[in-house]
Amino acid sequence: DGWRWRLCILLIEGFSDCLSIVLDLTAFHFVFRWKLNGTAITPKSVSHYSLSGGNLRISHLDKDQDAGTYQCLAFNSFGTIVSREASLTFAYMENFKTHRRSSVSVREGQGVVLLCGPPSHSGDLTFSWIFNEYPSFVKQDTRRFISQETGNLYIAKVEPSDVGNYTCVVTNTVTKTRVQGPPTPLVLRSDGIMGEYEPKIEVQFPEIVHVAKGSTVKVECFALGNPVPSISWRRMDGIPFSRKVDVRKASGVLEIPYFQQEDTGTYECVAENSRGRNTVKGKLSFYAPPHLIEKPQDVQKPIDDSLVWECKATGKPKPSYRWMKNGENLESLERIQVANGLLSISRLMLSDIGMYQCVAGNKHGEVYSNAELKVIAVAPDFSQNQLRSHTMVKEGGDVLMECRPKMSPWGGISWRKGSETLQESNRVSILDNGNLRIQNATKPDAGLYTCVARNQFGVASSSGTLMVKEPTIITTPPSTLDVTVGESIVLPCQVTHDPSLELKFTWFFNEQLIHFGNHGGYFEKVGGHSAGDIMIRNIQLRHAGKYTCAVQTKVDSISIAADLVVRGPPGPPTSIHVEEISDTTASLSWRPGPDNHSPVTTYTIQARTPFSLGWQAVTTVPEVVGGRRLTATVIDLSPWVEYEFRVLASNAIGTGEPSKPSKQARTKETSPKVTPANVSGGGGSRSELVITWEPVPEELQNGGGFGYVVAFRPYGATGWMQAAVPSSEASKYVFKNESIQPFSPFQVKVGVYNNEGEGPFGPVITIYSAEEEPGRAPTRIRAKSLSASEIEVSWKALPWNTSKRRVLGYELRYWEKREKEEAASVQRTVGNQTSAIIRGVRGSNTYYVTVRAYNTAGAGLPSVTVNVTTKKPPPSQPPAKVMWNTLNSKIILNWEQVKALENESEVTGYKVLYKRNRHSRPSVMETNTTSVELSLPMDEEYFIQIKPFGEGGEGSSSRQITIPRIPGQSLVDCFLILHSSQWRCHSYCQYCFIVLTTDWSFSGPSHVFKRNR
Repeated sequence: DGWRWRLCILLIEGFSDCLSIVLDLTAFHFVFRWKLNGTAITPKSVSHYSLSGGNLRISHLDKDQDAGTYQCLAFNSFGTIVSREASLTFAYMENFKTHRRSSVSVREGQGVVLLCGPPSHSGDLTFSWIFNEYPSFVKQDTRRFISQETGNLYIAKVEPSDVGNYTCVVTNTVTKTRVQGPPTPLVLRSDGIMGEYEPKIEVQFPEIVHVAKGSTVKVECFALGNPVPSISWRRMDGIPFSRKVDVRKASGVLEIPYFQQEDTGTYECVAENSRGRNTVKGKLSFYAPPHLIEKPQDVQKPIDDSLVWECKATGKPKPSYRWMKNGENLESLERIQVANGLLSISRLMLSDIGMYQCVAGNKHGEVYSNAELKVIAVAPDFSQNQLRSHTMVKEGGDVLMECRPKMSPWGGISWRKGSETLQESNRVSILDNGNLRIQNATKPDAGLYTCVARNQFGVASSSGTLMVKEPTIITTPPSTLDVTVGESIVLPCQVTHDPSLELKFTWFFNEQLIHFGNHGGYFEKVGGHSAGDIMIRNIQLRHAGKYTCAVQTKVDSISIAADLVVRGPPGPPTSIHVEEISDTTASLSWRPGPDNHSPVTTYTIQARTPFSLGWQAVTTVPEVVGGRRLTATVIDLSPWVEYEFRVLASNAIGTGEPSKPSKQARTKETSPKVTPANVSGGGGSRSELVITWEPVPEELQNGGGFGYVVAFRPYGATGWMQAAVPSSEASKYVFKNESIQPFSPFQVKVGVYNNEGEGPFGPVITIYSAEEEPGRAPTRIRAKSLSASEIEVSWKALPWNTSKRRVLGYELRYWEKREKEEAASVQRTVGNQTSAIIRGVRGSNTYYVTVRAYNTAGAGLPSVTVNVTTKKPPPSQPPAKVMWNTLNSKIILNWEQVKALENESEVTGYKVLYKRNRHSRPSVMETNTTSVELSLPMDEEYFIQIKPFGEGGEGSSSRQITIPRIPGQSLVDCFLILHSSQWRCHSYCQYCFIVLTTDWSFSGPSHVFKRNR
């Protein structure tokens, strides 16, 4: 099975620590060995090496003895594999050996480099510098830079504040130890200040930097100069930096994380000041350790077979390959060929069994892949692949009897029929793979067949019976069927077959399987045992096509096809075009759609406008468009209207679907022909003549720029005055002139026009100018309260028509005593009435009332103001304890007397409202007592309510009582509606039902009380 391993590489600081190199293998019964620098490690009881499973444990580590390259070998009965190599190194750092350093003397403005000179070490280092005393560290900026490659401190331009002692601090990133070098004094010379000079690059990166795929690369660049140089970076190919690139520490470091192939190239560092510029270039080269993309897999091969394994890996530089068997390198021999990642072995032998490894490597690393080869040598065996016990073939058909024994190497195959060796012929042949093929089978071919397999390790056989069956034949001949849409038809599929075999019928429509029960229920099987007939019900055009009946048995399958032609209404015409259009006509053309096997007899044209209700039939020339015509002229269209047209085709079967609409086309403009309707007018303000009309609909305006011409003249005059109204939506014109007398008759007519010219005028009508308000106020104003919510007002009428001041009715204005007249409510009467009732007022309130006459000019002078106080409101409490019973075709009602409150009018009587159903108008009976008898037929259901009334009007109604239909009774049922806890049941009641109102509660369960007779 596949072996897996992993190695841990550790860097150890101390020599007394313990190191475990872990090997993890998902297998069993392994023996492990380890090598150090190619020499086997032999763990002993006194040795500091020990094995725990496959793990190597090293105690009391020794830097000189244990450092090196380790490799693990694992082996068992299947073979041996080796791990990839793991390096063990020891991180350390010694102290600085020099205890004093000479001072560095520079001029002010000069650049300086202070050397660190780290001590002997192993492992990565980081550097920092102390200025004078700890913890005052040098901060990096555009003037000062610390190289993490050399540890040196660079000051681009020395200033007086830089004078002091500088100490290099070195930290081992593995051991976390830190050592300090001796201090270096920096002093200023007294012989003057350094002048300006161009940048001098002191920190450079190599010409070629090799960077691993996916790693982070940092390159340094820093220059001395006066003034302090600026540092910038760029790619020589001009490609801008991606967002992942970090230029930091005053541009002294360029950092590129997750390095990829596209990051390779030449990079330039530019140092620049006012005195000049300097540059340095370096190339970042991409490399990648090998990565396997195709690995060999475990295989099992028969002896004498051949094997080809291929191993592929990516990497830069391109990886090389080697192959190992059981931990030893393979070289090309006669049977074994090793070429790049390809391993081929011919004529496999048992000695080739083992574990193989492909190793792909370049200078940046190696990757391993493992696979096992098993070589099998066995005698023939049919236990897993017996011959089929029964094989069937139709007479005249071909049959293949498979013989697939397991044996290695492959040997010879022979066949017997019965006890006789089978002889090959032009019909009977034994194939190279051992299978038996019989062509054009006959009845005598039936019988027992035996396959015999042999190789150098043994012989085996397996037998099976061949049965020859009668062929299946479809007796229904191919046909073409013709049917009309909506009809039903049966498609036949009759067969003869071997009676011992079961038949399976399958139908296809245009080579797609028909799923019976789907397809909207159109398809139904109607055949018997030896027939696969189907019926298609209510045939549609989409059912036309090729139908195939496929018949299948265990030994053969055949099919027959029938073409179904469906005749139906024509398909929709296409390519509808408006060839020419005028103000009232349009010439159309189209192309015919499919006729669906019935010639088109006529075409019908329909039109649609934004003003029509859907599609409408139109008049054409010729009046009847024959089936062979593909053009027609539509007439009687409205000018200046956008039309869409569509065409429908008809044949002997019916009318088909309409075509797609044509593009919208607008008819030409012409002068208008339709005048406005309902011309009238009148009213308005003094000295005005108001003329109104209904606008002409857009579809009748016949063109753009539509408007109206209003002509008018005083009655009896000869000349007309005219005014243009340039708006198609206008419906009113007002002529104002101080010379117009009130209520004077005018003759008026309204015409139309558009961009194409003027149209006709409508008929002449008479309209009166505005009249004056009534000049007198009504007199003899009287007001009295009818109830708490009604006031009756009366007055003496003015003459109905006095000259130019008509009276069309009267306007009543009323308001409460506590309100201002401006807040008054208004009620109008129509005609020459002399009284009116104001409803909806509040009880026990004083109201002020005035009356004015009005006409179309407005209201006239107000009458004197009168006041009236409304009556007290009616009782607010409804009748309580309502009880009803039925006796001798009578309904007897009783209730409790309603008592009015102090601010309510006294109760003078009650109204009993009853009706036969919920929607009929109620009948009313009045009474001044608290009971009433209603003589009503008892075979009807009744709804009853009771209201108190007084001089303030009607009070609150009791709840609606429902009296059910009672066909006949000896005693009566009594219902009581209670407003309190007191009740009683009369002697004439058979049952008493308590109906509780919302303001009364009953703590116990519901009861029905039955009286004893």
